[in-house]
Amino acid sequence: MNAATIQIMIGLAAGIGLAAATGLRVFIPLLGASIAALAGHLTLAPGFQWLGTWPALAALSAATAIEIAAYYVPWLDHALDAIAAPAAVAAGTLLTVSLLGEMSSCWRWTLGIIAGGGVAGIVQAGSMLVRGASAAATGGFGNHLVATLELAGSVALTVVALLLPAICIVVVVALLAWAIRRIGRSRRHAVPL
Repeated sequence: MNAATIQIMIGLAAGIGLAAATGLRVFIPLLGASIAALAGHLTLAPGFQWLGTWPALAALSAATAIEIAAYYVPWLDHALDAIAAPAAVAAGTLLTVSLLGEMSSCWRWTLGIIAGGGVAGIVQAGSMLVRGASAAATGGFGNHLVATLELAGSVALTVVALLLPAICIVVVVALLAWAIRRIGRSRRHAVPL
C-alpha cells in the first residue's frame, strides 16, 4: 500500500467519523475541522481550503453556539430536527469530501455522498427518534439530558475522528448499529395507516 492510499483511508475514516458527529450536532464537527485545519493538523482537499480560514472559524463558532443553545429550548429543539436532518447529510458529505484529497473529484463526491451523507443521515434519524421518545415519555423535561448527551457525543466523535480516525471507525460502526436498531424498533411499533 502506498502513502497516497493510506492517506485516502485515513481521510475516509476521519470523514466518516466527522459525518457521524454531524448527525448529533451539525456545526461542531465543521468547527472542529476548521480548528484542526487552522492548526495545521488537517489537510483539506483542493477547493475546501476555505474551511481552514479565520472567517470560516468565526462563522462556524457563532453557528455552533446558536445550535447548542437552541437545542435547550423545548419547542425549538423539535423544529430544528426538520432543518438538522438535511443539514447533517450535507455537512457529513462536505466533511468527507474535504478529507479525500488525492482522489478524483468523481470518487470523492461519490464516497462523500454515500458514506458521509449516509452515516450522518442514519445517526440523525436515530437521534430524532430518541428525542421524540424522550419528549413523549417525559413531557419534554428529559430533552435537556438528551441534548447534553448529543452535544457530548458530537464533541467526543469529532475529537476522536480528528486525532484517532482508525479507532473512530469502530465507534461509528457501534453508533450506526444502535441507530439502525432504534429505527427498526420504531418501525415495528408504528401504527399502520
